[in-house]
Amino acid sequence: MSIEIKVPALPESVSSATLSAWHVKAGEPVKREQNLVDLETDKVMLEVPSTVDGILKEIRIQPGATVNAGDVIGIIEEGASAAGPKADEPQVMAKNEAKASQPTSTTTPAPATNGGGDDQQGPAVRKLLAELGLSAAQITGTGKGGRLTVEDVKAFAAKPAPAAAPAAKAEAPKPASKPAAGSREEQRVPMTRIRARIAERLKESQNTAAMLTTFNEVDLKAVNDLRAKFKDSFEKTHGSKLGFMSFFVKASIEALKKYPLVNASIDGNDIVYHAYYDIGVAVSSERGLVVPILRDADAMSFSEIEKTIGELGAKAKNNKLTMEDLTGGTFSITNGGIFGSMMSTPILNPPQAAILGMHGIFDRPVVVKGEIVIRPMMYIALTYDHRIIDGRDAVLFLKSIKDSLEDPSRLLLQL
Repeated sequence: MSIEIKVPALPESVSSATLSAWHVKAGEPVKREQNLVDLETDKVMLEVPSTVDGILKEIRIQPGATVNAGDVIGIIEEGASAAGPKADEPQVMAKNEAKASQPTSTTTPAPATNGGGDDQQGPAVRKLLAELGLSAAQITGTGKGGRLTVEDVKAFAAKPAPAAAPAAKAEAPKPASKPAAGSREEQRVPMTRIRARIAERLKESQNTAAMLTTFNEVDLKAVNDLRAKFKDSFEKTHGSKLGFMSFFVKASIEALKKYPLVNASIDGNDIVYHAYYDIGVAVSSERGLVVPILRDADAMSFSEIEKTIGELGAKAKNNKLTMEDLTGGTFSITNGGIFGSMMSTPILNPPQAAILGMHGIFDRPVVVKGEIVIRPMMYIALTYDHRIIDGRDAVLFLKSIKDSLEDPSRLLLQL
């Protein structure tokens, strides 16, 4: 029995997706619940699992193509055995079978053709050809009937230009992530959906909000001492390490309670005050920067914050974040310090009105009670929407965070 593999219902506000990669080739066996294919949206990566045991009989949509909910992207033959010849594989099998059926000849066989002009290629291939400024006639196809696949076009685009004078023995070009030293080659790669969405939202933020940034510096000796004193017992008791982020989340929440405008957002001509604290924590992933949400973070303990951040970070790394993980948020924190940043001006995550930037911790000479001492210092930055947050509130908000971190007992007493 043939079972259609369909694009599942997409998350709200997402109209289409890009087929990112197949994890099974045509003709290979599949198991129920096995991930068959990844679909990339502008927010999350979706997995499409098999609903039955069987054989992947046909791949109808190739990587790089745009798909909509309900589209049939492949066919599974339920209960079929993997023994014997594999089912036709559009990219490679058809070509191999065609070669096998041809009579043996002592002459060198001609290379596969491109199976027609640009207008005879699939929609994903035509789109990629147009973006790269290429013609189908330039490229040898490996797909069914000699047609081009997205991989054919990308591989051709990654090849360096041929040398002016042929060498006696040339090696096959190897695609590289960056040009060789001294090379003037260029590589044009389409933005991923999530990168395009990040660009759109950040530009929207610049065009809409009246952004201003205020700075302060924090002496983290007290936090360092507390972490050093309790790190072993904390990890033994709670099963997670005591990091810096839980202190910053807690300090931010206490400051947000004092200055509620920083936790607000703009909706048209209205200011929306949020009586809850959903804190976004920026996480770097291979697909780009994402901001998963700690929901009701004010009700979380230090260990719950650390565990949740760890879980969300792992999900981001493995492309497992869901729309629920990313939706909402009333205030965000970003930590450029893990990459060595000394100071930066973070950009707002709309529709939020403010974002806190953490930076690197560096030993610096400071004056404490009239004496010069060496302390672990961090610059912190608050970028805020000046349309609703005045400079006074922004400065005092950052001062509140500084006070909490320099005397962590204030967090316990909620001062």
